[in-house]
Amino acid sequence: MRVMMLSWEFPPRVVGGLAMHVYDLSTSMVRQGLEVTVVTCGGSESLERERVEGVEVLRVRPYDLPTADILGWSLQLNVAILERAIDYVNQEGEVDIIHAHDWLVACAARALKHGYRIPMVATVHATEYGRNNGLHNQLQRSISDIEWWLTYEAWRVICCSSYMVDEVRRVFNLPSDKIRLIPNGVYPERLRQKEVPTGFKDRWALPYEKIVFFVGRLVPEKGVQVLLEAVPKILGHCPEAKFVIAGTGPFHDFLRQKANDLGLGDKVCFTGYISEEDRDRLYQVADVAVFPSLYEPFGIVALEAMAAGTPVVVSDSGGLAEIVKNNEDGLWAITGSANSLADRVIEILTNRDLAQKLAHNAIEKVYAQYDWRIISAKTVEVYEEILKESKNSGFRAPRKYEWPFRRQSLVARRATDPALS
Repeated sequence: MRVMMLSWEFPPRVVGGLAMHVYDLSTSMVRQGLEVTVVTCGGSESLERERVEGVEVLRVRPYDLPTADILGWSLQLNVAILERAIDYVNQEGEVDIIHAHDWLVACAARALKHGYRIPMVATVHATEYGRNNGLHNQLQRSISDIEWWLTYEAWRVICCSSYMVDEVRRVFNLPSDKIRLIPNGVYPERLRQKEVPTGFKDRWALPYEKIVFFVGRLVPEKGVQVLLEAVPKILGHCPEAKFVIAGTGPFHDFLRQKANDLGLGDKVCFTGYISEEDRDRLYQVADVAVFPSLYEPFGIVALEAMAAGTPVVVSDSGGLAEIVKNNEDGLWAITGSANSLADRVIEILTNRDLAQKLAHNAIEKVYAQYDWRIISAKTVEVYEEILKESKNSGFRAPRKYEWPFRRQSLVARRATDPALS
């Protein structure tokens, strides 16, 4: 089976969790024997074409034209992706499935679907409605319309949690039989086997301090502002606590100012961007990982922390509450409540037996339910279901695909068109 995935981010371009989702899903599928090509956005720091753990990665650059907003930029990206994908299919041969990840690649995915008659599946990682708790301006409404269009055109829509299944069904009026629930995953052994160099912790905290760790994109919905509001109470009970906040995003300056306004001083460390290696090592030296999201379709960072053996505190919202079972493999805090969040962090920092129990149970759960080998196998089952249905429906092209406007070399065109001579 040959699969073409479309994604607006892929390592080394990492904006959020989507990049690593596509990376891990595609590489896991290759290990199962599938041929996978990822067409994605690139830049000066990355190769235009390379093979990554068996995955063929094709990177494009959006047209460099002025745009008023992300809609204009995404359209330029889609044209570039479409050009590259057309060239690839015409040169390399048939593709069985198009897999689109989120709205930013919807136009290219839809064009490839109809141009080559290839069934398309879409994974909805989040919705504009959910991110903003409603649609409040024309830009948000336009993005939501594209999201609906993507789910309409998709043969199946994959969601990562029951929370997201309910959201797309409600927001886009999708029929239940079109949706499939497949969670995100992790490779537990990658997080468990990382060596922590001597003195690594000293980069972030004093030897006696206990690290409270957050990693994620710094945007309002991730709830870091709630964590900062909880810090004074936590320090009142655990003065040895140190808060390490890793990540970048448009909320960064606001959060730093908020920390200053609260008088938190050197008890809060904003690391900015950190490498995957440092992130995994921080999981291992941290005493607790905290994810206080106000909106979270899934929460792969919580899975990573659990796989690394770090006790977790999460908000009781969205997909986080599905991953973590309260008081069994992690603790819940009331969403948006700094007081509740502080109480739960204090429980872990002051009760070593509880912390060890939560961490042990979490590791067992990750191996049993969230290993990428399990997740990718479930995704392949959806592909097989779609291929069977599309064949029976007569949708799929019965011959080798050929785009109607297949690009020819100038020499070949001159041979048939005297006007070009």
